[in-house]
Amino acid sequence: MKFGLRHTLRGFAAILAALMLTVPQANAAGGTFRYASVSEPAPLDVMLTTAGVSLVIGMHIFEALYTIDSHYVPQPMLAEGERLLDDGKTIVITLRQGVHFHNGKEMTSDDVVASLQRWAKYGVRGKLLFVDGASVDASGKYEVTIKLPAPNGAWKALLAHMEGGAAIYPSEIASKATDQPIAQSDYIGTGPYMFKEWQPNRYIEIVKFPGYNARTNPGDGYSGQRVANFDAIRFIPVPDVGTRVSGIQAGDYDYAETISGDLYDQLSSDASVKVVKAGAPLFGLFFTNSKAGILKDNFKLRRAIEMAFCREDALRVSFGPEALWKVQGSIFPEGNAWYSTAGTDKYNECDPAGAKALAKEAGYDGTPIRLLTSTNYQTHYDQATVFVKQMADAGINVQMIVVDWATLLKMRGQPEQWDMFITHHGGPPDPILLTFLNPGYPGWWATPEITDLRTQFTSTADVTQRKAVWDKIQELYYEQVPAIKVGDAYSFDIMAPKVQNLVSPLFWPVFFNASFK
Repeated sequence: MKFGLRHTLRGFAAILAALMLTVPQANAAGGTFRYASVSEPAPLDVMLTTAGVSLVIGMHIFEALYTIDSHYVPQPMLAEGERLLDDGKTIVITLRQGVHFHNGKEMTSDDVVASLQRWAKYGVRGKLLFVDGASVDASGKYEVTIKLPAPNGAWKALLAHMEGGAAIYPSEIASKATDQPIAQSDYIGTGPYMFKEWQPNRYIEIVKFPGYNARTNPGDGYSGQRVANFDAIRFIPVPDVGTRVSGIQAGDYDYAETISGDLYDQLSSDASVKVVKAGAPLFGLFFTNSKAGILKDNFKLRRAIEMAFCREDALRVSFGPEALWKVQGSIFPEGNAWYSTAGTDKYNECDPAGAKALAKEAGYDGTPIRLLTSTNYQTHYDQATVFVKQMADAGINVQMIVVDWATLLKMRGQPEQWDMFITHHGGPPDPILLTFLNPGYPGWWATPEITDLRTQFTSTADVTQRKAVWDKIQELYYEQVPAIKVGDAYSFDIMAPKVQNLVSPLFWPVFFNASFK
């Protein structure tokens, strides 16, 4: 369905008034930036999705109270500042003034409260902050107060991370929104670009928002000043990686995501493209189903699957040169404050005989284990192919169900449809943002043990105490196996040489501040 600008430009007189308060946009050449994505995205309601294809677009339309700088530290975005009271159980957040939505309305505390209340009830990560007994209220036109039953050491990171995050919508939209994605006509945020139209299987187009009120501090990661230099950005689904590459080389696209590792050396020396290597590693995850099916409570069978998996083969096939991957079992990479060796003796054992014996102890009778995967992310499919063969060598019958990415996103929310699915994640600024720690995320890891540890982890701001609990969580991860980590890998995208001032990708590429030469 196609929606025109009339839906987002209502109240345009207010936008023109807002221009008087707006930081001037950089004087740039403009033009349309063309982004080749791996697939058609899920709906752009960022509160309800962790799908990267949707978030790359949503990051330009919607904003949150906080965001992440280049060091993964939360920084104010729509917030001006905060103060903590009552030993951290009360959080008072002051809002920026003069921030306008794409429909011309000024953002106030009413919009923030309605958005946070919707996120608390239905958002992917809302219940990690808004536990029973928590509340949010307007304490002034430009001030909101969050009250928690206990301190939460990750509160700011939870409000900053846009993956299933607390984006701020107009109150009239947020207050009526449910657990279903909002309509395209309601894609109204405060970001530097605004939604224009969605032509299914052709493109999604966003355009420069003339009333954008940018922060004045320099851009740093996703934080600071955001400038819309392009007149429009068009996101085009291009499932075939070869077509994405040739499209950049021919000048049909300006940016292409998720390129196969076996092309890294070749493209690094190709003058017609510029390689954009991720600044931090991603890691593949095979999620296990804790709600239904053969793996529901069978931790011994899960450990048998973990024991049989040999990562070198999977990483070599999916990412190519060893410069792009590393076999290591800590959820966070070396050098990160959350790096831990707890439980990693169970990682990459490469023991099919031991796995076969353990599966037998677990009562496994050869019943097919259904693995959801997609060819839209070639690395997923490659890793799944190696995984299935290695499981067969251990006498474990894994059957791949290959679907497009949009279908996988729907199916993984239906526990009766699968036993495992593969995806990938980057390391978030705080471990509590890891999807397998979210009991509402597909996989639904909510045993009494992890529930208790999760509460311990968030109920203190003391870094030493939180690190000690994190070690226990990672140990339990390898005992109960809610997911199976493949290894650290540096994915890469490519772009046209004429693109400049790109924000170094943290989780997702963004194109505010970027421009053409």
